[in-house]
Amino acid sequence: MLLSALCWALVVSAHAGEYGISAQEAFYKVHNGDGEVLFIDVRDPVEIMFIGWADSAHINIPFLLVDRHGWREDGGGFPLPRNANFAAEVEAALAARGLDRDATIITMCRSGSARGEPSASYLREAGFPNVLFVRHGFQGDRIDEGEHAGMRLKNGWQNEGLPWQPRMNPDKIYRPAQP
Repeated sequence: MLLSALCWALVVSAHAGEYGISAQEAFYKVHNGDGEVLFIDVRDPVEIMFIGWADSAHINIPFLLVDRHGWREDGGGFPLPRNANFAAEVEAALAARGLDRDATIITMCRSGSARGEPSASYLREAGFPNVLFVRHGFQGDRIDEGEHAGMRLKNGWQNEGLPWQPRMNPDKIYRPAQP
């Protein structure tokens, strides 16, 4: 499983420059574009609860969902399997906005690399031709040196001064159907 995730990351990285946009560009496309846009926050809702939310996003559809029933001994954390319904949920969100697969879709995660970029690549491979992702994501990159080393204060949605709030929007947050 680790090997397949590594291979996926290498494939995605090869195409990233083609469809990564800045947080400012995403904000402009959502608020000043032609309206043919679906902006998706692809983080797990628990992460959004602790880090914050950009209400410019139309919806939260996680690309990877934390499996709180499992445990990765190798990494000391919960497994993050891909949301098996991701493409179908994106298609339903497009339809709810009166859009089809040819509309522009923008994905955003925390950093841009772990889920934003892979989710955009996945959707392109699933037949959605106009998918972009927010480079540096919601929180941005870590600072390498100094007293704030390790903190995500470099770029991204929050650090570019775009509107965000600490609380989730209950009308847009992902809530899986109960079995």
